[in-house]
Amino acid sequence: VQLQASGGGLVQAGGSLRLSCAASGRAFSSYVVGWFRQAPGKEREFVAAITSSAVRTYYGDAVKGRFTISRDNAKNTVYLQMNSLKPEDTALYYCAARLSPLVITTRQYDYWGQGTLVTVSS
Repeated sequence: VQLQASGGGLVQAGGSLRLSCAASGRAFSSYVVGWFRQAPGKEREFVAAITSSAVRTYYGDAVKGRFTISRDNAKNTVYLQMNSLKPEDTALYYCAARLSPLVITTRQYDYWGQGTLVTVSS
C-alpha cells in the first residue's frame, strides 16, 4: 500500500488543521493506520492510530482531547483533525500503515507516506 499525507501548513496557536492520508493499493480497509510526528532534533513520536474498521482509536498523551483520527474506507483516506494547536505541535507529520493489531511503536509500521509539515506560530 502507498500512502500520501497532505494538509499541513502554517497556523496560529489555537487554530485548527486537518491532515489527510490517502492510500492506494488493495485492501486498505484491512490496515491499521497511525499518525506520527517528528520535530527538529527529536525522535519520531506516536500521535494517533485507528483500527481497520474504525472501531477503536488511540492517542498519544500530548494530543489527547485536541486531535481526532477518523477514516473513510470508501475513499481510502484517514484524517487527523487537529484543534487547539500549540507551538509544540510543530513537526513533520507522517502517516503509516500495518496489518492488525493496533500498535503505537514506530518500527512496527510497515508502510510510510512522506511527511507533511505543520507549523504553529505563537
